[in-house]
Amino acid sequence: MSEKNYQVIKGDVKARIDRWISQYPADQRQSAVMPALRIVQEVNGGYLTRELMDEVADYLGMAPMAVYEVATFYSMYEHKPVGKHKICMCTNISCMLRDADDLVEYLKEKLGVDVGEVTPDGRFSIKKVECLGACGEAPVAMIGKEYYGNLTRERLDELLDSLE
Repeated sequence: MSEKNYQVIKGDVKARIDRWISQYPADQRQSAVMPALRIVQEVNGGYLTRELMDEVADYLGMAPMAVYEVATFYSMYEHKPVGKHKICMCTNISCMLRDADDLVEYLKEKLGVDVGEVTPDGRFSIKKVECLGACGEAPVAMIGKEYYGNLTRERLDELLDSLE
């Protein structure tokens, strides 16, 4: 594959994606689409643009539409800016039964933004997610890469205050 003048896929980012590509047969480099999107999203401040998805498609030798399909199907990919601390609040049945919807409303009020918006200072955004797979600790949220369970309004206040 010839070296192209990519916006993001260069240097360390290219090396990280190439490590994923190396785990698949040479003719199956498109199998690395999910980690490639995650890496590109991370270095772009937490969200993907069409141009970045096109770059991933070109780098992996895929049709852009195939990359868009992956990026729009899975909820871990964002398509507009998110806060430095993206609060993913589970609202599936176990969490719903333990007042997750009330906690979402509390976050909206406390932070002054709706679901899918970013606080004016860029620190926080709220996202409802279908399931975080931690039903035994419902209600659960994921902030960054960390899970927080058995949440209450008071616990949310503590968590938000602890974040830089």
